Amino acid sequence: MPELPEVEVVRRGLERWVAHRTVAEAEVLHPRAVRRHLAGADDFAHRLRGHRVGTPSRRGKYLWLPLEDTDQSVLAHLGMSGQLLVQPHTAPDEKHLRIRVRFADEIDTELRFVDQRTFGGLSLHDNTPDGLPDVIAHIARDPLDPLFDDDAFHEALRRKRSTIKRALLDQSLISGVGNIYADEALWRSRLHYERPTAGFTRPRTAELLGHVRDVMNAALAVGGTSFDSLYVNVNGESGYFDRSLDAYGREGLPCKRCGTPMRRRPWMNRSSYFCPRCQRAPRVTS
Repeated sequence: MPELPEVEVVRRGLERWVAHRTVAEAEVLHPRAVRRHLAGADDFAHRLRGHRVGTPSRRGKYLWLPLEDTDQSVLAHLGMSGQLLVQPHTAPDEKHLRIRVRFADEIDTELRFVDQRTFGGLSLHDNTPDGLPDVIAHIARDPLDPLFDDDAFHEALRRKRSTIKRALLDQSLISGVGNIYADEALWRSRLHYERPTAGFTRPRTAELLGHVRDVMNAALAVGGTSFDSLYVNVNGESGYFDRSLDAYGREGLPCKRCGTPMRRRPWMNRSSYFCPRCQRAPRVTS
């Protein structure tokens, strides 16, 4: 699944190429791509037509296009393989093109939603007073949000009585962090993924948040992390942060800090990558 840096790269591209353009026509080519819009494909296309797209917004991993003259937004679920691409009108249709949005201007580009696995999609939702689509109103602010409250996060972390990686992936506590950047931040912090959150001190939480922000900003600087040509920018370019990963995907390779072979362990239907020397497992108390 895409994480904050990948989604932010797409948001910036949409801000450049789609913001403040008026929709002339929306065409749904696969009904699953609008399955979260319960009124169906025809209603989705009808409700977009004639409306002006505002500045694309993001919270954590969630991306949406507000409609300037309404109190609604188009929420994008990228899923496992969804891509929002800005293409010339004359560009051949992608094999897995699901939705096409054309604009009422002379600019020779259109917005395309492409999704090989059809787990993602677009849907229209009412906005909250804060301008968020109502279905994501429960999502916490992300660590790059200027209004993110470090102290409140620390207190919530202590109350959670969970383990640290579970907490980092809890989007109601902190949004935007997924499996890749959790492993990267934990490696930088020398923390094992099963470290209990109840024992975190305020300085330890601050250090971890600093590493979360550092790794996300580093990923943003190179366009995010792209695997198998997924999670590309709106122009189809891949990110290059996968070349800089310190933990994720490095099973058996030497730790960049101490040289110990990195390990991978199954974890919540995913994998956790860590250094057994730098990130020692917590002691099990009976």
